Amino acid sequence: MSMPKEEIIGMVLEMYDARKEAKEYLEFYANPDEDGKLEEYKKIITEEFYPSRGRQEPKTRFSVCRKAVSDYKKLKPSPDKLADLMLCYVENACQFTYDYGDMWEQYYTSVENNFEKTMAFIAKNNMLEHFKPRLRQCMEWASPCGWGFADTIGDIFYEYFPEDD
Repeated sequence: MSMPKEEIIGMVLEMYDARKEAKEYLEFYANPDEDGKLEEYKKIITEEFYPSRGRQEPKTRFSVCRKAVSDYKKLKPSPDKLADLMLCYVENACQFTYDYGDMWEQYYTSVENNFEKTMAFIAKNNMLEHFKPRLRQCMEWASPCGWGFADTIGDIFYEYFPEDD
């Protein structure tokens, strides 16, 4: 089935007005400001752990962080920018538990899973050396934590950097 050009234009304009995701994608496609969008999504993630407004309590909603990464990924950014955002999520989660002490088991499981996904993505795109200092920092933030969290984060790190073990 083929649509006339005018119908396609009408449908795109309708989607642009009706769907926030379509509007964001089309605006990014027309004017791809990867750095600006990256900072926008990093702020969403950071706000979950370190709110900027007054004495507001951190929410640490992993669902919000995952959605930020997923929404940014849909814009088809360059792999280094996506890796940067994925790592921002893990960094905030690791630093948060370092700053505030032990968390619940599911918190650690979620961070471990995301650390593994982030490491795999970074390795697949040949960016391990570029991100190594930040990855190592995550491991250091995890080191005083319980529930086997430090061991798991260390195991994942050394799986990708065996020469550092």
